[in-house]
Amino acid sequence: MQRTIIHCDADCFFAAIEMRDNPSLHGRPIAVGGRPDRRGVISTCNYPARQFGVRSAMASAYALRLCPGLIILPHRMAHYREASQKIMAIFHQFTDLVEPLSLDEAFLDVTDTVSDSNSARGIAAQIRERVAAELGITVSAGVAPNKFLAKVASDWRKPDGLFEIRPEQVAEFVAALPVNCIPGVGKVTGERLAQLQVKSCGDLLRFDERDLCQRFGQFGSRLYHCSRGIDTRLVRRERQRKSVSVEQTFANDMPVAEACETYLAELIARLQVRIDKLTDQYGVGKAFVKVKFADFSSTTLERANGEFSYNSFAGLIHEAANRHDGSVRLLGVGVRLTEQAAAPAAGVEQLGLFGR
Repeated sequence: MQRTIIHCDADCFFAAIEMRDNPSLHGRPIAVGGRPDRRGVISTCNYPARQFGVRSAMASAYALRLCPGLIILPHRMAHYREASQKIMAIFHQFTDLVEPLSLDEAFLDVTDTVSDSNSARGIAAQIRERVAAELGITVSAGVAPNKFLAKVASDWRKPDGLFEIRPEQVAEFVAALPVNCIPGVGKVTGERLAQLQVKSCGDLLRFDERDLCQRFGQFGSRLYHCSRGIDTRLVRRERQRKSVSVEQTFANDMPVAEACETYLAELIARLQVRIDKLTDQYGVGKAFVKVKFADFSSTTLERANGEFSYNSFAGLIHEAANRHDGSVRLLGVGVRLTEQAAAPAAGVEQLGLFGR
């Protein structure tokens, strides 16, 4: 069945709330994150800051070097969660099929809501207008026949944009799409694809699914389907996550100590940003790590030690790496998630895991 999906994503959400509450910040480069003198991490930043190269998951101290005039504000999670609840309530006014991805982002299946007098683009426009009127922030939206394309569409005209990919436009649109728009195509996979003379999704059309799976394992199936604009995932109202993690594949294999020194701080920073955006229904449980070795074998290790720090993750990685001789080609860090019995009390802020 042909679906109609809208992906909505607030523009620089944490920073947008800060600018809304303090209009003097408009037009100035600001970020929300930890203190630079305490190895803090940027959670999000506004668009003036991004012009200097500031990005989420970046060390606050480095962000200040890129943008000396950057204003770094502390997190006010209670305010962000309150705004998130209002945004989600607006989404539910248009459809019951809402799948939250984070505090400020969700997929909406409006297949049964669309009519001759109420198009999907019109619904997306109404959502954006209502969020702007009731919360004083902007939301970008993408309309498409599936989740993958709706997510691409919402990024297409950010910030404060609306873009639609109609079913009859899918083949032409996807063929011209850069291959790194496919989720999971990072620097290393991008380099491997470039060696195959693949720069766009259209370039992938000359490979069949079996060939891509032989070259890229299970990920080859995603490359095959996404390059053809195919995504059969449904919008699910109950989307319970079991864990959140990040990982990095290295261009060259290296000793585990060197890998930790080079990549671990950045991995932890990226993990903190993802944790910051979780909804109230989740709590943090055990810490875990993943190590993949030069021979492509891998191992994982987790521990409920009550401490989430650089040293604790480094210790887990070294312990896991001792199970195998040789260099490593991938590191990953993450946490198991637990269901929260109730939302935090008003005015209570969840502390960052890594001392921001």
